[in-house]
Amino acid sequence: MERSDGSLSRRGLRGREAELEQLRAVLTSVVRTGSGALVLLRGEPGIGKTALLGEVVTTAGAAGFSVGLGKADELHHIVPLSSLAACLLYGDRPLLSSDAFADLTRHHDQRIWLVERVAEAIETRAAETPVLIALDDVQWADPLSRFALKQLPTRLRTSPVLWALTGRQDPAGPAQEIVAVAKGGLPSVIVPLGPLSGTAIGQLADDTLGAAVDDRVRQLLDGAGGNPFLAVEMLTGLGTTGPSGEPVPEGLVVGVRGRLRSLEPSTLRFLQMGAVLGRRFGFHDAAALYGRPSAGLLAELEQAVRAGLLDDDGEQLVFRHDLLRQAVYVDIPPSARKALHREAAAHLVAAGHRPIDAVSHILRGARAGDDEAVTLLRQAADDVLPVTPGLAADLMTRALELVPPGRPLWYDTGVQAIVCLTRAGRNREALETGDRLLATRPPLETFGRIQAALGGTLWNLDVAEELRRRAETALALGGAAPEVEARLTALRALALSRGGDLGAALEAGENALRAAIATGDREARVLALSGLGESALNAGENAVALERFSALSAVEPAFLPEEIVAHQHMDDFETGRRQLLRAADHGGSVPQTMLLWAQASQHLGLGDLDDAESDLVTMERLENDVHICVQQVNARVIRSWIALLRGDREAARHQLTAARERRATKPNPGNTAAVRFLEALIADDEGNTALALDRIRQVQQEGPFMRWRLLRTWVDSAIRMALGGADRALAEDLAAQAEAHGARGP
Repeated sequence: MERSDGSLSRRGLRGREAELEQLRAVLTSVVRTGSGALVLLRGEPGIGKTALLGEVVTTAGAAGFSVGLGKADELHHIVPLSSLAACLLYGDRPLLSSDAFADLTRHHDQRIWLVERVAEAIETRAAETPVLIALDDVQWADPLSRFALKQLPTRLRTSPVLWALTGRQDPAGPAQEIVAVAKGGLPSVIVPLGPLSGTAIGQLADDTLGAAVDDRVRQLLDGAGGNPFLAVEMLTGLGTTGPSGEPVPEGLVVGVRGRLRSLEPSTLRFLQMGAVLGRRFGFHDAAALYGRPSAGLLAELEQAVRAGLLDDDGEQLVFRHDLLRQAVYVDIPPSARKALHREAAAHLVAAGHRPIDAVSHILRGARAGDDEAVTLLRQAADDVLPVTPGLAADLMTRALELVPPGRPLWYDTGVQAIVCLTRAGRNREALETGDRLLATRPPLETFGRIQAALGGTLWNLDVAEELRRRAETALALGGAAPEVEARLTALRALALSRGGDLGAALEAGENALRAAIATGDREARVLALSGLGESALNAGENAVALERFSALSAVEPAFLPEEIVAHQHMDDFETGRRQLLRAADHGGSVPQTMLLWAQASQHLGLGDLDDAESDLVTMERLENDVHICVQQVNARVIRSWIALLRGDREAARHQLTAARERRATKPNPGNTAAVRFLEALIADDEGNTALALDRIRQVQQEGPFMRWRLLRTWVDSAIRMALGGADRALAEDLAAQAEAHGARGP
């Protein structure tokens, strides 16, 4: 179908000569240096970002770049990796085949691992030819694509890869976040697009209307404020409606309404159905929402395309600009929009789409008491939880709002919300959600389920005593299902691993493991083995700990890093090396942050300080990215110690400050002991023996020195400091602890 609107093929490029030259210079630099760069085209809607990005794509293609072009969509910003997928699957020679991409997203549920596989695919192509990854409207990118875009440019900085993004003016938006992360690692250029000059706008008028441009038209164009898209839409609207003599409203609505007035009512209704579905939509989906067969809407489709409102790429229909879609959408009454979104969600699911594909419509159209919408949100949350737990948590929070309190579905939804919030690192919200459910005095079976779901939350919050109390209360009340009772028993044992009586903790763990085996509940078994491993390590029973963590990783491969560290505690670094290689083969099943901790511990144990520090830096960055900070205090303590070994007191003190800051958010006894001992090391290095001894005594107050795994390799330093300060009793106590620990394992 041919368009007859007379629109410009290079709309928005008038008056952009300087910006084009700047972008061409970046392309040339990527080719010349063989290294990466990032460009952000930033400006208001309609200012010409898409047109300029198109020029970059054309120029790069002509220069031999392998190009991946995609566009994020306002209504489809939830589906994980959907925005970046368009770039990876673009063109005749995509960076990833459709099958490879489907396998990647289907089988690997760890976002860090997934991003690394994407990086490898881009890196492989970049070894052959420069690569351009161009993503339009990054402000609407899905969370996983945003996460990837914060990792990939720096990860691929030594490869000839240009990242070209467009985004709206939002100093705290996704585009700015991506640039902020990239700035320290590779050349990053922000190209702000301001209003076009009056001369450039005049050229646009000449291009569109030719000799029809008069003073009245030029006066009208002043209302466009230098925005090329608004200017051309106003001009095209005039060309469609002809002179009327009536006052012309300001802004985009002038042009769009001018065109809409010339359409058949049925075509306008068809466009409104499309606007509800999003900027890109299927013809049959819009027909279904309209309530008519597709064959009966061919005339309406043809008229919409001829009017320059839609493009047809052979697979989907596309509003020619987001602003066009929005202008049609805002003319739909709000109550009708809500109902249409709900109908759209039902149609998409009935047509075989995944629940996540319908979520955007559910969020806009569901009302309180809509059980079907709640079910879809819960299914979508399950689907995305492994890759984007933050999104899953948001979906479950909304689902919980839709269910009237006190109903069985409210409790079921609440328990799922707790799990998702905890996985997303939003532990305070998870605890508040659980306590809100408990405040309604649920049935005993439900009470036990809620407390069991909160177990991981409380463990992450480092409130082991509260975890023990809640588990014991739920067990004492009874009424829980056998598998839930087994989980509560295992959670109690896990909590006891942080207490002072490790003998009681080990006994509780054995009882919990027997209960888990008896019920056949996998989650209870994982919790019981984890508690036994923790208790054994804390007690210095390294061989027992290795046995338990080996069994744990056999049940749940995500715990392979714990098994690796257990081998290191046995001084078996060769097995640790082999296990690290094995972990790489497990792909996404092993958490990358914990794997980096195990790898750093391996390097540290072998004296490879540079590699250990590099692993710890990467681990902390990734923990921050996924909002689950577990080992950051210990990482900073080790990095400070490494700085002391290098003789860099300033860096050591910097890391001490960072460790104190991170301990403030996780003030558990282990973190406190680690920071206190680091203070002792730095004080001793500075010749302040009294302060060093004071800090070692404070470590002892938290618990026996050898209780703290991180400090065991430094007991000789503690003994030396005690002897240097003439505290023989402290030195003998530390030596006795070390001797007893050595008798239990290497």
